[in-house]
Amino acid sequence: MRDGDWPTLRELLTRVVQVNSCLWLPMILCFSGPVLSFLTVYPLIRSARHRARLRFPSHDGRTADRDLLRVQTARAWLALVASFGILAVFGTSEDWSEAQQQYWIRLVATPWLLLLTAPLVIWWLFRSATATARTGLRTRLRPVVRSVLWFFGAFTAFAVLAGLMVAEFGFAVSVFSLGFLEGGGLPLVPVLADVALYGAVLWLACFLWFASGPVVRGVFGTAEVHAALPALLTGVLVWELSLISLAVSGLPPGPLPVQIAALLGGPASVTAVAWWEIDRLRRRHGVSLRA
Repeated sequence: MRDGDWPTLRELLTRVVQVNSCLWLPMILCFSGPVLSFLTVYPLIRSARHRARLRFPSHDGRTADRDLLRVQTARAWLALVASFGILAVFGTSEDWSEAQQQYWIRLVATPWLLLLTAPLVIWWLFRSATATARTGLRTRLRPVVRSVLWFFGAFTAFAVLAGLMVAEFGFAVSVFSLGFLEGGGLPLVPVLADVALYGAVLWLACFLWFASGPVVRGVFGTAEVHAALPALLTGVLVWELSLISLAVSGLPPGPLPVQIAALLGGPASVTAVAWWEIDRLRRRHGVSLRA
C-alpha cells in the first residue's frame, strides 16, 4: 500500500475476511463505530490519493544518480541526528514544542514558497539561456504551470469549503436544535448537504496531503524544464525556510557557536549538495545553466 495503488474497499474486505474470524469479528463487534467510519472514509481517501498520484507523479524527472542519492540521504540523517542531539543536550520542553511547530510550518509553507520562488529562478534561467534554448524551455514549462494551477486551485477550494463548513456547522446546530424543540426531527436536505460538504473538504485535504510530498520532492516537476532547476530551487528554498524558522522560533538552544552552527549548517550543507548535483549534471550530462 505504500508504493503501489491502494486496494479497493472490496479487495480490502476480502483480505480481512480471509483472516480467522476469531480475530476480526470481536473487533467489529467491540469497535463498530470506528469500523463503520473507516469503511466510509477509506474509499474517499483512496480516491484522493489516486488522483494526487496521477496529477503529481512521485517520479520527479531528475537524472538517476545513486551516488548523489546516497549523499543526500546521509546529509538528511546527519542533520536529523544533529538536531535531536542539540535538543537532547541543550533543549527544554519549550524547544521541543517549537521543533514540532517548525516541522508543521515547513510542511505548510514549502509549497507556497516554491510558488513564489520558482518564477524568480525560472526568470533568471530564461535570462541566462540563448534565444534558441528559450523556445524549448517555454514549451516544457507548460506542464509545470498546469501542476501549479492544480495545486493552487485545490488549496483555494479547500480553504473556501472549509470556511463554509465552519459557518454551516454553526447554522446546522441552531437548525437541528430548533427541529428537536419543535418535534419536527432533523431536516433531510441540510443533513445531506453537510455530509457532502464534509466529504468534499476531507477529499481535498487528503488530496493536498498526498500531493505535497511529490510537489516538494519534484519541485512541481521542474526537472522537465531544466535538469538543474530542482537543485537551484532547493538551494534557494532552504535559506528561505531557515529565515522563517529564525523569525518564528529564534536561534536554536545552546551556546552561541552551537547556535550559529545549527542555524547555518543545515542550509549550507543542502546548498553544497545542490551545487555538487549541478556540477555532476554539467560534467556527466553536459547540462549548462547558460545553455
